[in-house]
Amino acid sequence: MATITELVTVRRPRRRGGSFYRRTSQPWSRFLRHLFVIAVGAIMLYPLLWLLGSSFKPDGEIFSSLSIWPEHWDFTHYVEGWNALERPFQVYMLNSLLLCVLTITGNLISCSMAAYAFSRLDFRGRKGMFALMLGTMMLPSQVLLVPQYVIFAKMGWLNTYLPLIVPTFLATNAFLIFLMVQFMRALPRELDDAARIDGCGSFSIYFRIVLPLCVPALATSAIFTFIGSWNEFFGPLLYLTNQDLYTVPLALKQFMNTEGQSSWGQIFAMSVISLAPVIGFFIAGQKYLINGIATTGLK
Repeated sequence: MATITELVTVRRPRRRGGSFYRRTSQPWSRFLRHLFVIAVGAIMLYPLLWLLGSSFKPDGEIFSSLSIWPEHWDFTHYVEGWNALERPFQVYMLNSLLLCVLTITGNLISCSMAAYAFSRLDFRGRKGMFALMLGTMMLPSQVLLVPQYVIFAKMGWLNTYLPLIVPTFLATNAFLIFLMVQFMRALPRELDDAARIDGCGSFSIYFRIVLPLCVPALATSAIFTFIGSWNEFFGPLLYLTNQDLYTVPLALKQFMNTEGQSSWGQIFAMSVISLAPVIGFFIAGQKYLINGIATTGLK
């Protein structure tokens, strides 16, 4: 029978070998993971970098190669593209900004109130109405296109921002409601009970307690709304005919003439300018976006 000292001497090299294997393999695994992430990130960033580089290339050089770095720098695309349309490009930027501010306000007010009712109040038919609300997420937007257009046309709202703004004040975004409901359900019910003992009603609890605690969910909803409203093309194309009301996506479409000829350099230059607010808004609210998604249980 082997003694204790023999067992120790037999097992000790295995431990050293295992620790040595882990010490040597761990840096290589980290290096490979980082290399893979960098490669995927470069592939995802390449179209954006190519767009940025093409905005400084002459028109004849844009599609001649896939290189990001321009051989001949041309800064005139930004100046010419800014004033190429009937209105300066800042008019369309301000129109899109106004539309984004109003839609964000509408979605945050209406969707948060609807989420508070579904998550914190007890009323008859709550589960059925919540299931019906979630069912609207499965409906394609094209199904509601014709009925909505007929309703807005009979109300005289065509060629105005009302068809794009008013629905946001009626809690029509089921995804944002669901996101806020998931966040509000995680808040302790004891907060509501303590507030009711102090004499607060349902609206006071919603305004003074629930909303301040829902800042990550509200910021996440604001980011989603801003990106969706800023990039919205089909809605403004359908309801707006006055060029003074055009948004940025419609303005970019104006660079394409009926013959299919256009200045790609000007289009890319104005596309880079139109991407700047989206990227800036996302970077500013990235922390709240991550917290809002992580705390609502969404994957």
